[in-house]
Amino acid sequence: MDVRTLPELFLHSVERYDKPDALRYRRDGAWVDISARDLRRQVETFAFGLLDLGVAPGDRVALLSENRPGWAVADLAILSTGALPVPVYPTLAGEQIAYILRDCGCRVCVVSSRAQLGKVLSIRADTAVQRVVTLDPVAHGDASVLSLERVTEAGERRRDADPAALRQRLDGIDPRGVATILYTSGTTGRPKGVMLSHHNLLSNIEAALAVFDIGPSDVSLSLLPLSHIFERMVGHFTMLHAGATIAYAESMGSVARDMLEVRPTIVPSVPRLYEKIYGRAMDAALRGSVMRRRLFLWALAVGERAVEARLQGERVSPSLAARYAIARRLVFAKLQRRTGGRVRMFVSGGAPLSPRIAKFFWAAGLPVYEGYGLTETSPVIAINAPGATRLGTVGRPAPGVEVRIAEDGEILCKGPNVMLGYFGLPEETAATIRGGWLHTGDVGHLDRDGYLVITDRKKDLIKTSGGKYIAPQPIENRLRMSPLVSQAVVVGNRRKYACVLIVPDLENLRRHAAAAGTPSASDTELLANAGVQRVYEDLIEEVSRDLAPHESLRRCALVARDFSIEDGELTPTLKVKRNVVEQRHRERIDAMYDEKLEP
Repeated sequence: MDVRTLPELFLHSVERYDKPDALRYRRDGAWVDISARDLRRQVETFAFGLLDLGVAPGDRVALLSENRPGWAVADLAILSTGALPVPVYPTLAGEQIAYILRDCGCRVCVVSSRAQLGKVLSIRADTAVQRVVTLDPVAHGDASVLSLERVTEAGERRRDADPAALRQRLDGIDPRGVATILYTSGTTGRPKGVMLSHHNLLSNIEAALAVFDIGPSDVSLSLLPLSHIFERMVGHFTMLHAGATIAYAESMGSVARDMLEVRPTIVPSVPRLYEKIYGRAMDAALRGSVMRRRLFLWALAVGERAVEARLQGERVSPSLAARYAIARRLVFAKLQRRTGGRVRMFVSGGAPLSPRIAKFFWAAGLPVYEGYGLTETSPVIAINAPGATRLGTVGRPAPGVEVRIAEDGEILCKGPNVMLGYFGLPEETAATIRGGWLHTGDVGHLDRDGYLVITDRKKDLIKTSGGKYIAPQPIENRLRMSPLVSQAVVVGNRRKYACVLIVPDLENLRRHAAAAGTPSASDTELLANAGVQRVYEDLIEEVSRDLAPHESLRRCALVARDFSIEDGELTPTLKVKRNVVEQRHRERIDAMYDEKLEP
């Protein structure tokens, strides 16, 4: 790669790919394009505006916004000044935002809207924030609150007065110095600020483009939060460097519509998206006529056999190829059309993806490449790739990255992608990186061909009172395969056996109950119904048949409300905060271990 820093990467890209549709977003019901030239102009004037505000090299500048072109412009402008962008999830509450702003000492904060401005102003007294820049026009009497228009106007004046100032900043950036600070999602405690260098991120971008063929004809749908390292590296920097068009989904709720309208070729996402698409497809097929259901299941079986052969490098027989062609035409073409008809790769990360769901997508002609990484590794450690995919694994180590397994099964990583350290936490940095090897906190193994298999988070492993260990995520993934399950959390730490909290998919459960003759009722009454309880008891019994005896689920408790980001039970990337869920549902959990209920 012939660039040294992230701003150089951006400038190289817009010069090489002078395209009319570098970015795309939805405004007033229509899609609007931003050209490469206009994008460069916006980044430059914003950067000069930041210089006018007194932003200095090394300053931390918070970025609190939903996915939008303004996020990309602000990120690149902050980087161009030599300052450090600190992305903050827009779903965080005020006190969570305050913790991050205090921890990294931000003096300037860029926010998207009036709602985000309100959060910052409500906690600003507890932080060092002196200036707030709003991307949306927001009328406000506070002189410290500045509109984007006002900042860019000042930037234009600064550029006219001192045109060399920004170039001097760009030339002074240290490629191996801190580029950005990203705060971990805090599933097990307070978020920590991960310091990544330009070199860290550029090494991962280069590795991604060595694995995947991405170019200016591609369109990537950006739907994961850009505050997360996965979307920022894959859906932001990598797409910019490859010259692909980035289209911003209007919201998570509009993804189905946005896919149809944007017709993306690449979609990076987390397993939850794939689970939802799979669940809807299965539910639609199984609710159809007997003939439709048989056709779907036949097509799926044929597709899975063809995919298994191809992924294993085996020849697909003429007979199987002919049947698969029919299956694609009669069944899978509909699913492809629902995703816009042009998707050539989904990229999955952030959490384990069920092999069964991955195989379903591959059978439908929609390849899902699952990878693995951490914020601390920029993020990619391993990735399945075209021509080198093994379902049930997260692929082989990325180019330039080394992986080894410690004696206790923990995955260790070494390479140019490994972080500089945690901001202000030298002791935690030293505990995490030992002898150049980053200790991931995840447990897994490398198979005989070098593909990495993840078992679970080391801290998530459940140890029963009998001393046996249970990995909860594979069990939870199995349960979520059912169209009747929205979410599941296995419990049992220091208990005699494992149980599970299940959040039913109420829409599908109501259809199932109506078909079984269960009277209409409120959510609470429905979940208390003895017949409904038996449905879920049968489900955990079915799943437990394939588990080791100590992993078997003894009981379940039904929870009527989905776990949510807003209630603090999920991280912004939809990972379960187990300690929060267990605290909130302590009575339900204790009831499952009531000795009076023992058989």
